[in-house]
Amino acid sequence: MSFAVAADAYDRFMGRYSQPLARTFADLIGISAEWRVLDVGCGPGALLTELLERLNESSVVGVDPSASFVDAARARHPGIEVYHASAEELPMTDDSFDCALAQLVVHFMADPIVGLREMGRVTRPGGVVGACVWDFEEGGGPLSTFWTAAKELDPQAPGEANLPGTRRGQLVKLLDEAELDQVEGTTLGVDVVHPSFEDWWKPFELGVGPAGGYVSSLGVLDRNRLRERCREILPEAPFTVSAVAWAASGVVPAR
Repeated sequence: MSFAVAADAYDRFMGRYSQPLARTFADLIGISAEWRVLDVGCGPGALLTELLERLNESSVVGVDPSASFVDAARARHPGIEVYHASAEELPMTDDSFDCALAQLVVHFMADPIVGLREMGRVTRPGGVVGACVWDFEEGGGPLSTFWTAAKELDPQAPGEANLPGTRRGQLVKLLDEAELDQVEGTTLGVDVVHPSFEDWWKPFELGVGPAGGYVSSLGVLDRNRLRERCREILPEAPFTVSAVAWAASGVVPAR
């Protein structure tokens, strides 16, 4: 998989889904106007943009392991701090935030429990740690049609259902194992209209994430077969992709 890509490529591939998801995720957490919030794995800034609709610039901080995404987030939001670091080694002091969030990130952490514990470390006792990940188990994610077609044609296609947090109940379990209190789970939904099949397909050719990496690994004939199988599965355009994400949040315990 690769996230060492241009921010615009990521926006075209996943931003079309992550931007509306950010609104529902922030609503779920119940962002308070008095909070200071950390966006872990902020990418080019989908959730940062939403947080800045609710908070002032001094109250929002981002961190991401991709240098290109950090540069893009800084350029798009020059008034906030954005750090280049991984979730497992956050460069912030203890109890620096009221809330730490990870949108579409936990399943890509090298060690999700360590990453979530780090989020808890930098959040004050009584503060909130929250995360959300697409449903890759029950066919509800925005990439489910792609992976269904890929596995029909190639049973060895990797998929993403083996990544941590992508199955029902896994995200709650991860937050429990990260020693957070009052952990609760739910689902979030978004609907995205695609005016044409090409609007849906073309971003898969940009090399973003596991799906983009898989497409890049295919020869021309196999790529064309996959594209046409996806076309057969999807409705006639324009069509709506209804996507579901698992979401969970917990409270940082007293130290």
